[in-house]
Amino acid sequence: MENEKIVVGLDIGTTKICAIVGRKNEFGKLEVLGMGKAESEGVVKGIVFNIDKTVYAIEKAIKEASDQAGVDIRVVNVGIAGQHIRSFIQHGGITRQSKEDEITVEDVERLTQDMYRMVVPPGSQIIHVMPQDYMVDYEEGIKEPVGMSGVRLEADFHIITAQTNAIQNINKCVRRAGLEIQDLILEPLASSLAVLSEDEKQAGVCLIDIGGGTTDIAIFYDNIIRHTAVIPFGGNIVTNDIKQGLMVLPQQAEQLKTRFGKAIAEEASPNEIVSIPGIRNRPSKEISVKNLANIIQARMEEIIEMAHAEIISSGYENKLGGGIVITGGGALLANLKQLVEYMTGMDTRIGYPNEHLGKSKIEAIKSPMYATSVGLVLAGFRSLDEREDRIREARELTRNARGVKRTTSRNIFNEILTKTRSLLIDDLNDKNEY
Repeated sequence: MENEKIVVGLDIGTTKICAIVGRKNEFGKLEVLGMGKAESEGVVKGIVFNIDKTVYAIEKAIKEASDQAGVDIRVVNVGIAGQHIRSFIQHGGITRQSKEDEITVEDVERLTQDMYRMVVPPGSQIIHVMPQDYMVDYEEGIKEPVGMSGVRLEADFHIITAQTNAIQNINKCVRRAGLEIQDLILEPLASSLAVLSEDEKQAGVCLIDIGGGTTDIAIFYDNIIRHTAVIPFGGNIVTNDIKQGLMVLPQQAEQLKTRFGKAIAEEASPNEIVSIPGIRNRPSKEISVKNLANIIQARMEEIIEMAHAEIISSGYENKLGGGIVITGGGALLANLKQLVEYMTGMDTRIGYPNEHLGKSKIEAIKSPMYATSVGLVLAGFRSLDEREDRIREARELTRNARGVKRTTSRNIFNEILTKTRSLLIDDLNDKNEY
């Protein structure tokens, strides 16, 4: 195990903090070695509000995952979300010195790194720069420019920014827990690695990740991330509506939602009643499942409408051949798939993070609520943009080719030196004989 790459994903969510330890098996699938989770009491809508409580939860989750996997955890991939996340499209370009030379991996990387230096609003920081389509000498629609000839290399970039204070608070919590951050990854991008297939990304698909505090959206088309957004509502606001509407305790509201809740009120029987214990010597309370469903449906319709508005504003509404994929803890709500299909008119499925999972003793990991955690581990093995993997491979091939060339040249030079030396020795021997 010492020679194998092990990656740890740390999901700092609103309802839970989850750590997953994984490695690749011989078939290239992700094998989960350990999982730990703790209740998140210091995070609200994806933003850290209480450092001490968050650090305690991180330490608890990491210890549980570490003990289960039998490894010492020091470095983690961390997810970030929250309503402070912003995304926009920015055009950039560079001018190369020679038209005859092919565009290299270094040229593409220089263009990308230039985008990280662009000016963003005060208090914000760029966390992802993701190329859309490239242009070579004003020829558009190029996905992979390496190897082409041209002077002017340009591209449209999907820029994702986060609030600097939010990033610093996450860094502070992780460091205080004795850990180091390998990568800070936008959570919907991580979830997409876990639940979306390559065919869906190619055909066009919208991922809706309904978490506890936020609903994250990521739209893919032609295998490229095209739009991201964060809606500041999630499963917790549904629980709060139930608490206020039915006048029950928060934990009772959560249990009612998960055990008896339905996203479509018509699917609930008007005669079904749930009895819950009363507060402090008070009689038990009877709850109508139909009323419960009405409360849930009203809020879920609002969240779906906001998600649908993001799809429309992205400009890709009529290009999503793969429809919608719902994941996250909120995806477990009964009849949600049907409600989304009814409101958007698009094919919908529930996204389970088993697309890239191998055999695991931890069955709970296959639930949609762990999609982000699994995706954070996968991000340690794969790039968010597959073209980056191909660029990395091209760089390695170029480096190896240069090494072979240098080695070959050195060998030829050594052979010449050896032959020359032997000729000189032979010549000297001949002269000595005379």
